[in-house]
Amino acid sequence: MSLADYAELRTMVPMSELTTFRIGGPALTVAAPRGLSFVAPLLTAARETGAPVLVLGGGSNLLVADKGFSGTVVAMRPYCADITVEGRIVTAEAGATLAAVAAAARDAGLSGLEFAAGIPGTVGGGLYMNAGAYGGELSGVLLRALLLDADLHEYEADAAGLDMSYRHTALMERGDVVLRASFMLTPASPADISAKMEDLAKRRREKQPLTYPSAGSTFKRPAGDYAARLIDAAGLRGLQVGGAAVSEKHAGFVVNLGEATAADVRALMAQVTKAVYERFGVTLEPEIRMVGF
Repeated sequence: MSLADYAELRTMVPMSELTTFRIGGPALTVAAPRGLSFVAPLLTAARETGAPVLVLGGGSNLLVADKGFSGTVVAMRPYCADITVEGRIVTAEAGATLAAVAAAARDAGLSGLEFAAGIPGTVGGGLYMNAGAYGGELSGVLLRALLLDADLHEYEADAAGLDMSYRHTALMERGDVVLRASFMLTPASPADISAKMEDLAKRRREKQPLTYPSAGSTFKRPAGDYAARLIDAAGLRGLQVGGAAVSEKHAGFVVNLGEATAADVRALMAQVTKAVYERFGVTLEPEIRMVGF
């Protein structure tokens, strides 16, 4: 069977179109599975080509190389994005945006995902890295997830089974694929939930450089400190390499000023890491996933 039997296909698609950084050369093939049941056979067919395979959600935590990706990108959007609500449980497929899931929870009078409303990613990508913001993390509300293991067999796991911690899950080591996740939430007034979401959105607009493309927070939070504080204290706010810059508004973000390349971003991150280590003895770890290098 071919990829076309399971997915909608496009070829030589610029990854700059599929990532929030708006950076990255062409992917050889982008395959959007026509539903969750097509994901495993699609991945099987993609692996049989011998080329690398990348499972993509919202592309919000990725830096793709300028040369692109010489394999198959399995894009969970737009078809694997259904959301359902049953009682206190919201269940969403991997391609559903976290914003859409948070909105569905709000509309159902369920609290617990307000923090996720402004995270520009999907359920699959968010679960993969245990996405969070403003004191909340997906691990805190995850009931169970349906996944594919390395042999493409389905299994279920909860937060403990996925070894979820700050911006980490066992999926990062296993390479397993998220199909669907269910979240256990708490009944609350939709008006109160909306007010909280609006407050977090206001704080995000005030503090984050939302007018420029980025991949979100560039570095993980070091123990007992904040990457943005260290970068700022090292005098690096506004530092620029080519079209990439440390944001003037929030030093924890590297932004694309318009024509940034992946090489620009990598060089800037290296300069920041070196300067912070020399000044404070702290090694910053990238939160961004690098692809195609």
